[in-house]
Amino acid sequence: MSSRRISRHARVRTIATVATVCALSAAPLAPRAVAADSDPPYTETYRPQFHFTPEKNWMNDPNGLVYYKGEYHLFYQYNPGGNSWGDMSWGHAVSEDLVHWKQLPLALSYDDQEMVFSGSAVVDWDNTTGFGSETNPPMVAVYTSYDKATGKQAQALAYSTDRGRTWTKYQGNPVIDIGSTDFRDPKVQWYAPTRSWLMTVSLSTGHKVRFYSSKNLKDWTLLSDFGPSGATGGVWECPDLFPLAVDGDKKKIKWVLVVNVNPGGIAGGSAAQYFIGDFDGTRFTAEDKGTYTPPAGTVVQDFEGTDFGSWTTTGTAFGQAPAAGALDGQGTVDGFDGKGLANSFHSGDGTTGTLTSPEFTVDSEYLNFKVGGGRHPHMDGTVPEQGPPPAGTVLADFEGGTYGDWTTTGDAFGTAPATGTLPDQQEVSGFLGGGLVNSYLGGDSTTGTLTSPEFTLDKDYVNFLVGGGNHPAGSDTPTAVELIVDGTVVRSATGQDAEALNWASWDVKDLAGKKAQIRIVDDNTGGWGHINVDQIMLSDTQARPMSQETSVNLLVDGKVVRSATGSNSETMDWASFDMRPYLGKKAQVQLVDMNTAGWGHILADTFTAADTPAKSVLQRADWADHGKDYYAAVSWENVPDGKRYMIGWMNNWDYAGSIPTSPWRGAQSIPREMALRTIDGRIRLTSKPVNSVASLRQDPASTTGITVTNTSEPLTGAAAGKALDIEATFALKDAERFGLKVRTGAGGEETVIGYDTTTQELYVDRTHSGAVDFNNSFPGVQTAPLKADNGKVKLRILVDWSSVEVFGGSGEAVITDQIFPDPAGQGVRVFAENGSVRLDKAVVWHLDSAHT
Repeated sequence: MSSRRISRHARVRTIATVATVCALSAAPLAPRAVAADSDPPYTETYRPQFHFTPEKNWMNDPNGLVYYKGEYHLFYQYNPGGNSWGDMSWGHAVSEDLVHWKQLPLALSYDDQEMVFSGSAVVDWDNTTGFGSETNPPMVAVYTSYDKATGKQAQALAYSTDRGRTWTKYQGNPVIDIGSTDFRDPKVQWYAPTRSWLMTVSLSTGHKVRFYSSKNLKDWTLLSDFGPSGATGGVWECPDLFPLAVDGDKKKIKWVLVVNVNPGGIAGGSAAQYFIGDFDGTRFTAEDKGTYTPPAGTVVQDFEGTDFGSWTTTGTAFGQAPAAGALDGQGTVDGFDGKGLANSFHSGDGTTGTLTSPEFTVDSEYLNFKVGGGRHPHMDGTVPEQGPPPAGTVLADFEGGTYGDWTTTGDAFGTAPATGTLPDQQEVSGFLGGGLVNSYLGGDSTTGTLTSPEFTLDKDYVNFLVGGGNHPAGSDTPTAVELIVDGTVVRSATGQDAEALNWASWDVKDLAGKKAQIRIVDDNTGGWGHINVDQIMLSDTQARPMSQETSVNLLVDGKVVRSATGSNSETMDWASFDMRPYLGKKAQVQLVDMNTAGWGHILADTFTAADTPAKSVLQRADWADHGKDYYAAVSWENVPDGKRYMIGWMNNWDYAGSIPTSPWRGAQSIPREMALRTIDGRIRLTSKPVNSVASLRQDPASTTGITVTNTSEPLTGAAAGKALDIEATFALKDAERFGLKVRTGAGGEETVIGYDTTTQELYVDRTHSGAVDFNNSFPGVQTAPLKADNGKVKLRILVDWSSVEVFGGSGEAVITDQIFPDPAGQGVRVFAENGSVRLDKAVVWHLDSAHT
């Protein structure tokens, strides 16, 4: 269950890992305060109007999806006490149509001993458990019990005999306990051929799904394991197994195994992977997709020589020659070709440097290569080394030997600033002068706060240096720097699990003239449970952080135009740069290692000029959704007419704790009807919004038969809105890219939903969709493979106050993304780039609120 997200972060090259709550992978910059306390419920800025959200507090994974006596039950991971992850319990809502939801009281609560993690629910029609009766069969929840004392995860039961309104935990819990801290998210169903219950559950860090059988839900027999397979860049969670007819033929049944992955999804962070195959009652067997052969091409660098040849190095990370595999202290390196590769682990993760090719003329459409090592992407705006701070007003430089008029609580910060590295701490660097804030006093086990006096925000930016643990504000146990205005945390930042301090900056132009305070918080007693801070200042210039990337970059005119990175793995995988925009131009390839923390190195090999792109394991895997915000996807049991409806948490653990919503945080996707269709000769899992969404449609606006050339233009005025259902069909002409722009507004705000004919991909670009600065991984472009059908591209787009869901073709290409635009931005435009496209027809419906 992504809920308690027990993710893993490598701290040392031995691949020793420290378990942390998944929500703690959230981001460095926290959100703006967006809703006044006086806003009526469900009218707040960014509040979804036809997606389920709790009235207040934190929500993540959908749980316990079952249909019973006319109601679809949606349970969900819920914190009854606040707007961040913690005290995981099961919230509860019901619906008669999967669109209009009624929130019910808390179903399963945490207690002093356990948190209630993800799971499923069934109707025990034959009363196999004895929890009900023949005339009143019980509803039974099967959930992961998280032992708060030991961290162990086991499977447990609770039951209800009043349609899920009240619940009793089974006295014989747990019903399966293998002594593991990574054993979670049971999905249970009735398997008719053996007249028994079937459980599908995750061995998360092992990248395996395990199957169990039971006659009574209490006593379970191990059947088999599946995996590792497909995408394994993160933990496997929230599995689901179900049968579907292929192309509607009930005589041709295939089984679908959904496995949610975090991180390491197709768009980065969290995502829902699936496998198609067969289940024989004991074992799931995925269809064999064969071995992968990369495109042929001309190898331009294979690192097989005794030196780097004409490639040049800086620093010491890459050594003087290619490596022959793993270096001293490094785990096993595999996936490279031949005998040599570029490997920046020389002398460990603490070294930095670059390896740069000579300049060349781009004469091939793609540059394919193998990459591995750390996942530290290139970030625009970074600099190679720390320069002097921008001019401004220093609020605190911690140089005076005391904290002055700052106030402390707890014991983590001591009575005075530190002068550098503390006992038993790794070397601290990057601070200015002789003093800094360092909450490692007494080790990671100490906690406390350090708060500034009040000051006026009279410049555009707050700049400061920060390092230490990556535990953002909004997580259960933060190590964070917070900006407080009117008693509310409106900005925050955290470290990156590294002792080196780096510049962070908050844009506070919208808070000009406000009174504020800085609060530095250390509430974490685990690994990296401390924070380092220095040189807090107000400035009209934004500080530029030093690069901390481990990446392979393509430079054109001295600027990085393409970049790839590893996936925190020593196993190398294919990556590809699209070189077509740069044909005939001069370029260089540069390998960069500017990171000195865990996974602070990069691997690269076999640079090959080719006519087609190589595909990575992620690209070769199958995904239920290619967006950033569809995770923990599971389906309802016992649905009428045998339909299969699925829903996912519309968020991503990369930034889940930092999205700018209040007093709630977390939304569910629109429920989707799933099907298997043969597309381009291959069986694919497809989805479409449930039909009942149409019940919200009002005031359609139609546009037909227009050709757009090298421009964008608004659809009819009636098409504008914040909550829309759009169906559009385009006829290809010669435009390279075309589509619709939604939520357009002042200052260039827009969310672009397009099709790229050169790559045959659907895409969503949210880089200018409004508030995007609360996390480095939030802005970006998500893509999904989609071939035109007889020269046509069909799109179904659901736009809500803070999301877009795009269904391309027959539903084989789906992209779900959160957006946080200005409420005034409600325009819809059609566009074409580098040519023309014909919009055959577009119908835009306004959608009523499901809350009314």
